[in-house]
Amino acid sequence: MTDDGARRGAALMASGTAVSRMLGLLRAMVMASAIGATGQAADAFSVANNLPNVLYMLLAGGVLNAILVPQVVRAYKRRTGQEYVDRLLTFGFAVLAGATVVLTLLSPVLIGLYSNFGNPTQDALATTFAYWCIPQLFFYGVYALLGQVLNARGSFGPYMWAPVVNNVVAIVGFGVFIAVFGTWETSGVVDAATWTPGQVALLAGSATLGVIAQAVVLIPALRRAGVHYRPRWGLRGSGLRTAGGVATWTLAGLAVGQLGFLVVTRVASAAPDAAAADGVPAADVAGPGAYTIAFLIFMLPHSLVTVSLATALFTRLSSQAHDADVAGVRSTLSSGLRVIGVFTVFATAAIVVLALPLTRVILVTASEGSADAVAPVVVAMVLGLPAFGAWSMFQRAYYAYEDARSMVPIQVVMAAVVVLGAWASQMLVRPTLWVAGAGAAMTVSYVVGAGIAQWRLRRRLGGIDGSRVLRVIARATLAAVVSGAVGFGVLLLLRLWLSTGFTASVVQCAVVGTVMALVYVAVLRLLRVRELDDLLLPAIRRLRGGRR
Repeated sequence: MTDDGARRGAALMASGTAVSRMLGLLRAMVMASAIGATGQAADAFSVANNLPNVLYMLLAGGVLNAILVPQVVRAYKRRTGQEYVDRLLTFGFAVLAGATVVLTLLSPVLIGLYSNFGNPTQDALATTFAYWCIPQLFFYGVYALLGQVLNARGSFGPYMWAPVVNNVVAIVGFGVFIAVFGTWETSGVVDAATWTPGQVALLAGSATLGVIAQAVVLIPALRRAGVHYRPRWGLRGSGLRTAGGVATWTLAGLAVGQLGFLVVTRVASAAPDAAAADGVPAADVAGPGAYTIAFLIFMLPHSLVTVSLATALFTRLSSQAHDADVAGVRSTLSSGLRVIGVFTVFATAAIVVLALPLTRVILVTASEGSADAVAPVVVAMVLGLPAFGAWSMFQRAYYAYEDARSMVPIQVVMAAVVVLGAWASQMLVRPTLWVAGAGAAMTVSYVVGAGIAQWRLRRRLGGIDGSRVLRVIARATLAAVVSGAVGFGVLLLLRLWLSTGFTASVVQCAVVGTVMALVYVAVLRLLRVRELDDLLLPAIRRLRGGRR
């Protein structure tokens, strides 16, 4: 794939991701209006609904990237490539179905493992939610499998646009919940003991129906891409043994990583009750629900650019690695790191400055205490955004070489940082800051992981164009500091005339965000950072209808 092709693919995916993420924020707003952002019900649903999401991240972000794209890219260069892909998909669907059935039956065990509510009623509600939510795993997996085949065929758009359907279905379902039962302020659903089977079915069923729709809409796109799947059984002679070796190491590393997430969720679920013992209202304390909202905000800029560009570049990386084109891999990796860095450094500065008004916009009907609880978690997480972007690119480089084994030691170190940091937060600070402390530990883990990965890849590739990457990041950081200082000053001025309500928060985000973006672009221009053009050119071309 050429640079222009990769950028066009990234632009197409970014547009789909942008719409999806905007709808994702709307979905979060509607859900918070329905059940609140903090409290027993919000935390119970967050833990249950995150279980299939965690397993989906294992598949889409790990095993599938490590196995499917490199294998499919090679397969379609052979005459029997479609048969290979059919066997791989059939095997994947079967594994997904079996895992989904087993894990759904284990819902009580999983809830007990991933939470520490200390409240039998809340545990029971979370378990009931899990029975409805864990079947999402199968459809998340189908979506990921079909989407990666489409990416390998050069069809990037459907994979990134399908989540739009998911969000629309969920928003409608949560809206119906509000229409039938009212908002959290009037319905009394914040308390776990008040929930009825009908309320559970409508809320959790809407979330699951959205995921089903997300997978199903890829089927017509697959046919348009020339992929006509036929179920084929049997692995002998298919070459999947090599892929299985990669999967083993990928799963080992990701299983280690899940230890960190498990500890974080247990610490988060214990925070409200611990704070209540100190006289702080549990509904004003960050728990799993607050963590989910903060992570959604953290992932917004990552999804808009990092995932889109890294996915578009991954096919090229895989081809270059297969052709032993080390210089090409080095060049592609450098380009991705620089463009992603320019965006994520600014996104970090903007979200840090606007953390509180942005949180108030998303939690439009939530209490002021809920927004105040979520904002520090957002700041703690988003500080790690640039390092997370770099780590994502380094992962793609390892997967391009089908070398998941080399990442396992790095993932062990990262998980250890998260675990120790979350435990240290629980032991050293008050419960209201436990989730923020866990978020800070995640930030440190991304920095450590990216640092180790770049050091090892530099040895493998004979360098990663490090000096050029660092120069660009240093200039972007300087521009972000100037932009952040100006933005913070404007925010302070606005606060002299505006309240802390929803409308005031929207105005603050719009005005300060625009000012910061203009200042950032101006400083980058002065510093002659050309990667800004690489980031903006695809969007400009689309706005001009493809003409320069």
